[in-house]
Amino acid sequence: MPNRSTEDPTPQEGTGPRVIDEQAVRIGSRIRALRRAHGLTLVQVAALTGLSHPFLSQLERGHARPSMVSLERIARALGSSQVELLAAADTERRRPGDTRPDILRASEGVRGPFAEGEARLLAHGARGFEPMEFVGANADPGDYYEHEEDEFIYVMRGSILADFADQGRFVLDAGDSIYYYGGTPHRWSALSDEGYHLFLVKQKGVDE
Repeated sequence: MPNRSTEDPTPQEGTGPRVIDEQAVRIGSRIRALRRAHGLTLVQVAALTGLSHPFLSQLERGHARPSMVSLERIARALGSSQVELLAAADTERRRPGDTRPDILRASEGVRGPFAEGEARLLAHGARGFEPMEFVGANADPGDYYEHEEDEFIYVMRGSILADFADQGRFVLDAGDSIYYYGGTPHRWSALSDEGYHLFLVKQKGVDE
């Protein structure tokens, strides 16, 4: 996804906004589906993100492309992540009824920021759940995330402090795992300078 932002598109006189490309349409459609699933209006999302109502409207129709900062704001407001929104633009689409095994090589997979680190989605196109690997070294846990889908984490390397607000804080070392239910506030941080490497599976939410 290009880094150039088109958050303030200025159409030429006599022309209206036009679709940027198929990728922008897919990302916009995914954002619209998530917004509607949460029962939010564009005005409400604008208030949550600090982005303008007109920009969000153009974004949902594929007439604008967000910067990574704006995408992060939108993702947090909708209980998602940048990498999941970017995954909506994955060009590896499967035809209905295609049940062949789908291999993803080590050099492939949608990559992008996730929480306080970096994630790689471990499946192409349409999928029944969101499997990803996640690496980070943040000592600051950042803000809590909260979404409707259940989630599972397995620690492959390092140690983390998993913070679930009033439901407790837990130290997880390599080989440990944790499953938590949708609606649970959560965040985590590294317990050493070496950081951590996680395998994370998120329940599938709204269909793309």
